Amino acid sequence: MTQTQGSSPRPVLVVDFGAQYAQLIARRVREARVYSEIVPHTFTVEQMLAKNPAAIILSGGPSSVYEEGAPSVDAALFEAGVPVLGICYGFQAMANALGGTVAQTGVREYGGTDVDVTVSGTLLSGSDAQQRTWMSHGDAVHAAPEGFTVLATSPGAPVAAFEDANRKLFGMQWHPEVKHSLQGQAALENFLYNGAGLTPDWTPGNVIADQIAHIREQVGEDRVICGLSGGVDSSVAAALVQRAIGNQLTCVFVDHGLMRAGEVEQVEKDFVAATGVQLKVVDARQQFLEALAGVSDPETKRKIIGREFIRTFEAAAREIVEEAGESGAEVKWLVQGTLYPDVVESGGGEGAANIKSHHNVGGLPDDLQFKLIEPLRALFKDEVRAVGVELGVPDEIVWRQPFPGPGLGIRIVGEVTAERLDLLREADAIAREELTKAGLDRDIWQCPVVLLADVRSVGVQGDGRTYGHPIVLRPVSSEDAMTADWSRVPYEVLATISTRITNEVKEVNRVVLDVTSKPPGTIEWE
Repeated sequence: MTQTQGSSPRPVLVVDFGAQYAQLIARRVREARVYSEIVPHTFTVEQMLAKNPAAIILSGGPSSVYEEGAPSVDAALFEAGVPVLGICYGFQAMANALGGTVAQTGVREYGGTDVDVTVSGTLLSGSDAQQRTWMSHGDAVHAAPEGFTVLATSPGAPVAAFEDANRKLFGMQWHPEVKHSLQGQAALENFLYNGAGLTPDWTPGNVIADQIAHIREQVGEDRVICGLSGGVDSSVAAALVQRAIGNQLTCVFVDHGLMRAGEVEQVEKDFVAATGVQLKVVDARQQFLEALAGVSDPETKRKIIGREFIRTFEAAAREIVEEAGESGAEVKWLVQGTLYPDVVESGGGEGAANIKSHHNVGGLPDDLQFKLIEPLRALFKDEVRAVGVELGVPDEIVWRQPFPGPGLGIRIVGEVTAERLDLLREADAIAREELTKAGLDRDIWQCPVVLLADVRSVGVQGDGRTYGHPIVLRPVSSEDAMTADWSRVPYEVLATISTRITNEVKEVNRVVLDVTSKPPGTIEWE
């Protein structure tokens, strides 16, 4: 199995030291219209430099630099001529590697902290003499390395920021990526634009141009299929590949029976009408139900669904060639709408934990015969939407709330059956209808509706005892699905949804609200 991800500009590497906010740093860099990628702290200097980075940012982390086994920074990194910014732990690790002093101060700073700027320098140019920042540290830099200028101090950090502008080395104790650091984005942009000399030119238009050129070079005259789900990811991927190779692309929509109400019709009507793409619809409902029979484990379900998708695509590819009368030809490429968060959560990259296997990453079968085209693999969801708008994908699809590739199969906690799917589809349709009616579609990132199929509770309906299933509402707000908070949906809207579901959906007598953030809980239950 091979992958083609397209060309990218020289990245700003975010070295992850186990920070809560490594993903957020990468996003803030991209918001400055500069391309970024995350790498683990286990990368050697040679591995980092092999990526030809335009700059490097060392993230925060939970360790103390002087503890045995704590992650460290090879001092050779600072001699490589690449601009470096250290944040929190990364700031302390930089100071320690270059001969500065890091120790406990006896004053811990957590949350909002006022910092006094003594010298603005390059990093803090244009900032206030005193500014509100967000900190999270018990250790501090007490003495800056030789050749560095101290820029700022705070009660718990004698050296709260420093720089050696000649060597393009910078650091700060606070977290500029957090919005509670009121001038944090300005400091990041000072580093990127003035410290590292980068230009803010990474835009959706550039992404499209780069990917079109790369896809054309990779594919040549080959035939390509795209697994189209109707969601924003696969739709934008399909539109981008079609822009590159035209009618060499055929989209395959697999009706696996795990879709929500009305979604099959939406794909056939909205997307095809807007793009003119060639679409082949495959009815695989019975195939998927039989494969999932008796299975309750979520990872097993994901892998089965991933496998059956591929088997279906393989069969569809053979039919496409036969229908075109191209005897002996074959479809060599499969387009997928894989995003950066899918890769991260599926354990993509050294040192990354496998939170859960996304069907299009960790759930693919080992004997996959297609080569993969994943033009969105480096993007977050909001960036994909921006690309979709640029490509002219219909608003109804671009702004559709995320829906997982495995569909309702991972929103049934327990075995997937036709009866349970019908029940969940009905409850989901009610929730979506009422949220839309309340004008909340753009306010809520996603609202999974989950059936606890293996759980029952006692209820009273029609003056009689019932023993039905609970339905869980999981409305969340997020920027990119890497972190999320539960959405504060108005009580009257929740009440209407609950009343309608318990009145209209047979075998459901209880509706509950999930108020867990991510972390600790993922957005989907499975």
